[in-house]
Amino acid sequence: MVAGTLTAGALALSLTGCGNSVDPIERLGRKTAPDSASPSSSPSAPAPANSAQAGAAGDEAYRKWGLKAPLQYAPKPAQKPQIPKAAPGKAAVLDRIPVAPTEKTVFLTFDDGAEKDPEFLKMAADLKLPISMFLTDNVASSDYGHFEKLRDNGSGSTVNNHTLTHPNLRTLPFAAQKKEICGQQDHLEKRFGKRPPLFRPPFGNYNDDTLKAAAECGAQTVVLWRASMQINDFQYAEGNALKPGDIILAHFRGPSELKGATETQMTTRMLQRIQDQGYRIGRLEDYL
Repeated sequence: MVAGTLTAGALALSLTGCGNSVDPIERLGRKTAPDSASPSSSPSAPAPANSAQAGAAGDEAYRKWGLKAPLQYAPKPAQKPQIPKAAPGKAAVLDRIPVAPTEKTVFLTFDDGAEKDPEFLKMAADLKLPISMFLTDNVASSDYGHFEKLRDNGSGSTVNNHTLTHPNLRTLPFAAQKKEICGQQDHLEKRFGKRPPLFRPPFGNYNDDTLKAAAECGAQTVVLWRASMQINDFQYAEGNALKPGDIILAHFRGPSELKGATETQMTTRMLQRIQDQGYRIGRLEDYL
């Protein structure tokens, strides 16, 4: 199952994703083909004892944020699924969690960090959304405190690495890739008190040098995705529906990039689509 997932990722399928508007292309990133100061550190928040389910939203929260029913959360698995092992000296690559075909669980990830909407903080806290954040320093560092609040809202959300300046890493030599990855590892460790174990390459583009640099910088897993949230609906890597174990890509973006929609409106639509397809939300780190 895992091998099939990774082979599918090798296709040059494109998903709209990180960039300066809603139009740039993010690739699934299978092989086909600068530095700023950060504020003082803040200790990492511990994950809830029973993951996302432990912080499940109150009965009325879903109505407040435009949902017709409460969100369903996956409990922390009693046994973690077997994840593909990394090659020696390289980080592992993952674009879907290998859960059972009947386990309708998906995972939320948000990238970049350009938008810092206080309403989204309220929404994520009310709904107890377990979000794996992948932050880019040159857009997120203007207010890392915003993402600290998101991390510390009781949902078990986490802060991870998305490089210093969001380049296409496949176009860079090893030393430059390592600077982008290690530099952001250093900033996030200083600011949040922990060196992130997860890394996402911009646009999903990477090569062997990326995997080696990520490992040398302390990142154990390169996390890609299988579905990308646009303004109103998903774009899928394959087919026209979510699949069990899908990692979902979304972005911290505002009205200027979402054609007038807010971050909370985009997220409500994403959660509605997840519910419409009968899925529950898991905390990615519980499965790794």
